[in-house]
Amino acid sequence: MIKRIGVLTTGGDSPGTNAVIRAIGKSSQSQGIQLIGFQDGFSGMADDHFLELESSYFSGIITKGGTLLGTNRDLPNKVLVDGNCVDLTAEIVNIYNKHELNCLICLGGGGAQESARILMEAGLNMITIPVTIDNDIPHTDASVGFDSAMQTAAEAIDRLHSTAISHHRIIIVEIMGRETGWLTLGAGIAGGADVILIPEIPYDFKKISEAIFQRSRSGKRFSLIAVSEGAISLDSVLFFQKARKTSERLHTGQAENEIAQKLELIEKKAAGDTLHLAHQLEKMTSLVTRVTILGYVQRGGTPSARDRLLATRLGTACVNFIIQGNFGVMTAISEGKIEAVPIADVAGKVKSIPLDHAWLHAARQVGTCLGN
Repeated sequence: MIKRIGVLTTGGDSPGTNAVIRAIGKSSQSQGIQLIGFQDGFSGMADDHFLELESSYFSGIITKGGTLLGTNRDLPNKVLVDGNCVDLTAEIVNIYNKHELNCLICLGGGGAQESARILMEAGLNMITIPVTIDNDIPHTDASVGFDSAMQTAAEAIDRLHSTAISHHRIIIVEIMGRETGWLTLGAGIAGGADVILIPEIPYDFKKISEAIFQRSRSGKRFSLIAVSEGAISLDSVLFFQKARKTSERLHTGQAENEIAQKLELIEKKAAGDTLHLAHQLEKMTSLVTRVTILGYVQRGGTPSARDRLLATRLGTACVNFIIQGNFGVMTAISEGKIEAVPIADVAGKVKSIPLDHAWLHAARQVGTCLGN
């Protein structure tokens, strides 16, 4: 019989997180289950910082952004203590047992899935709920927070249109998404961006310039570009491909692996250089170019109605899975239906935008340049 369950938040904050906690809490109470909330992610759990979540905690939080439990990016085996990463998996297991929990619910993105996998291997009953603005978790159509963040980014693009038109400028809007471009693509289409650049499609400076010149020839003396923070130029991709081939030819064994790892790190740092993109386009087009980096603005504010609805559905379904003894799964939504997806199928994986995705097709159909 299920008597006590725990919940915590890990990774970046996301609109709708409190709505998920509320759904879990109210649904648990209706089943006579005590809910324990651990503060500030896995480091907080390791230190046994907890709240016994009673009815008063759930009042009025469905519209509030952030997370009442606090969060950080620590994994159970990589908790930052005095500047060093420490494995606190054993301590977390002890706290789980101390509170006599039947299951621990982990809310978050990719880090939450990986953390759950680690704790499952340590013998804990785990369930996750996808909560991230990036929408990059596999096997779920949407994650809590994505719709709200996309709305915020689209509204920012709307506002910047007037400045771009008034001053005849190129306005570049950098949107979150280091590995995938879901947020940028959705907001860019909704906001009517003229150019959309995402990590899945390396961009060519010449192609972007040609698109801007084409707009100028048609009498439109401004352009608005939505770019993911992880977008990378074709020049950079080709450079690193050549560097890898050279390394493979000159090195073998451990040396080759070490160089390959270093090249991968350098390539990741080369991605997302929005200021360099702005400088290159200004030089190639002779148009004044300005950059707006939305940053953490996308994480804040009141969650959208769609995110609150999704949060409520996933949170209540999660409790039902626990009652059924269905552990080791992520609570997902697929074609409108709630599903239990094995965490093993999700942890360590990223949902990139397929190059034949309908959103990309729609963007091209309306004349949006995708940089290639």
